[in-house]
Amino acid sequence: MRVALAQLRSTTDPAANLRAVADWARRAAEGGADLVVFPEATMCSFERASAEVAEPADGPWAGAVRGLASELGVTIAVGMFTTAPNGRVYNTLLVAGAAEARYDKVHLFDALGHRESDHIAPGAELVSVDLAGTSVGLTVCYDVRFPEQFRTLAAGGAQVILVAASWAPGPEKTRQWTTLATARAMDSTAFVVAVDQAAAGDPERPGRPTGVGHSMVIEPTGRVLLELGTAEELAFVDIDPTAASAVRMALPVLSG
Repeated sequence: MRVALAQLRSTTDPAANLRAVADWARRAAEGGADLVVFPEATMCSFERASAEVAEPADGPWAGAVRGLASELGVTIAVGMFTTAPNGRVYNTLLVAGAAEARYDKVHLFDALGHRESDHIAPGAELVSVDLAGTSVGLTVCYDVRFPEQFRTLAAGGAQVILVAASWAPGPEKTRQWTTLATARAMDSTAFVVAVDQAAAGDPERPGRPTGVGHSMVIEPTGRVLLELGTAEELAFVDIDPTAASAVRMALPVLSG
């Protein structure tokens, strides 16, 4: 499986961000990617109220992503905001292309001075999707701090787990991001593909969750296959998802 990591920096304009998704996905397809993974909040940066841009999961923004995936023959995983009851929205990871799925973020970022639950409703279930015989688990940002979610996805068969993020900057936050992503790969003995937004400024300076960069791919053993810097970048990595099975036989942590 060839995976493209689209470490972009989204704006507050969903139309402009959709054009960026089209450009990056096209380049990913030209590079031979089977799957291109975009960050959380690709539809619209957290610098704008999510309720102002949220659409149904079958609305025009998601529909355009589906059309793009079909046109290019690549599966796209992209962060967006979908409508929810009671005035809040869902923080959604949409998958379109060879398979169709949506995951609404379960663990909301009510921490370190932020209260995501004021405007985001929590999702109700964990989600995996089958991509050409590979089970791919879906997670969003703050979920990476909860090992049980990754272990549950892996116990259900996930060989690859995606983390779409717009990680809040601040002191030691980059180190926390890279450490947590690596730990979750080892907890779950799965490949972890963790794609963050590119940094908008100093990653060590506290601010809204707009990204610190450092998107990563980690093997089930914890070996880092790829780590980006802080700037916008499209990168590719080839992984063999079946390698997760060999690691799990040698290191049966999921049966413990």
